[in-house]
Amino acid sequence: MLIKRLMAATETVAALFLLFIALLTAGNVLVRYAFNWQIPDWFDGTQMLLGIALFWGIALTTYQGTHIAVDVLWEMAGPRGRRGIDLLAATITLAFLVPLAWMVWVKVGGTGSQGTMDLRLPLQGFYSAAAAGATVAAVLALLRLVRLIRGDTDNDEGRPGGAGETPDGP
Repeated sequence: MLIKRLMAATETVAALFLLFIALLTAGNVLVRYAFNWQIPDWFDGTQMLLGIALFWGIALTTYQGTHIAVDVLWEMAGPRGRRGIDLLAATITLAFLVPLAWMVWVKVGGTGSQGTMDLRLPLQGFYSAAAAGATVAAVLALLRLVRLIRGDTDNDEGRPGGAGETPDGP
């Protein structure tokens, strides 16, 4: 139940930041053509919001195993081979996401008083939201690895590693 709430919250955060990007971009286009004016920091804002949405999206796809994958080897492997590939992939993903989350937090600490170009909005808040997403991605990668080790196949696709066929067929 806790995992479902965490996933729902993660999906909501990622979706909200994508919505903010769309609204900011559409709003800027509207005022640019209607009033020959630009929303201050719209470009910096959309860049920061996109970074945040990407980190939170990585968290989602990592746990669900729905990122882009080429499953040629996985499809040819038997059930034991598929499990081994899934465990190796989850371990490698976790090994990359933990230092990534750490380094994003290091970046947060190094922003100092940097701000956006027009309004001088502090970058630290944007970077912190992205770092939180990176941290959630690392935590969900760990939970996914634990789930794979236990042999849980409670996702919609039937494949513990994500989208694809079950070991018994399509």
